[in-house]
Amino acid sequence: MAALTSSIIGSRPLAAPVAAPARLRSPAARSAVVAQAARPLWLPGSNPPAHLDGSLPGDFGWDPLGLGADPDRLKWFAESERVHCRWAMLAVAGILVQEIVRPDVFWYDAAVKVDIGGPEKILGLVAFELFAMHWVEVKRGQDFNNPGSQDQDPIFSNYRLPKHEVGYPGGIFAPFIPGDLAELKVKEIKNGRLAMLAFVGFVMAAQVTGLGPLAALGQHLSDPISTTIFSKAAVIPGQAFGPTCQIPPVTPYGGINIPTPCVLPGLWP
Repeated sequence: MAALTSSIIGSRPLAAPVAAPARLRSPAARSAVVAQAARPLWLPGSNPPAHLDGSLPGDFGWDPLGLGADPDRLKWFAESERVHCRWAMLAVAGILVQEIVRPDVFWYDAAVKVDIGGPEKILGLVAFELFAMHWVEVKRGQDFNNPGSQDQDPIFSNYRLPKHEVGYPGGIFAPFIPGDLAELKVKEIKNGRLAMLAFVGFVMAAQVTGLGPLAALGQHLSDPISTTIFSKAAVIPGQAFGPTCQIPPVTPYGGINIPTPCVLPGLWP
């Protein structure tokens, strides 16, 4: 019997080793396979550029023009997007809250409703804002170019931020982080991108309808068939019909005429 068995085995080539089923692989190997396969892409099944390896928050492999191929430029793009996202989220939240609290005030020209005096006071306010924003942006740029160089308070030198990643200062600016930081970074970018699109929509709705976002939404819901983007504008061969811009080209404020043209005036009739 042993001779028969050895002759059968010897007469057949040995089969190639079979990979262990997924349930038998080590946890590290399984997690690596799942992480690589589960990476979300803007176009499922596409091959992302080499410089977009998924390490950045909200990286879905979208860079058709290769603008981020340079590593330094990619870092600056990521930092700029974070800042724009945060400003957009603040702006969208402020517009919505203002319309809820004071629906009688149109957010687009709400600032001119506040009288702060003559033109000299307005110019002083603008000068102070320019100085303050310039100072903040310079400090942010210095921290980007030389991480950690701005962590110490320039006036009260006994205060210093803990070591942190550029763009995420932590410390007193984030005393409590409710959840995993890597997950929160992705959520921030996603919400920020949505907020940037929302702000553009708020601006266009204000210019087309002369209404705030909630009022424009209510107008659409009351008549969804006749109140759409297609009912406001139409393009046919040789002709284009667009809505009238509801924003005056110039807004007087405190003795100063402030230009307030509509976006892309060439699209308006």
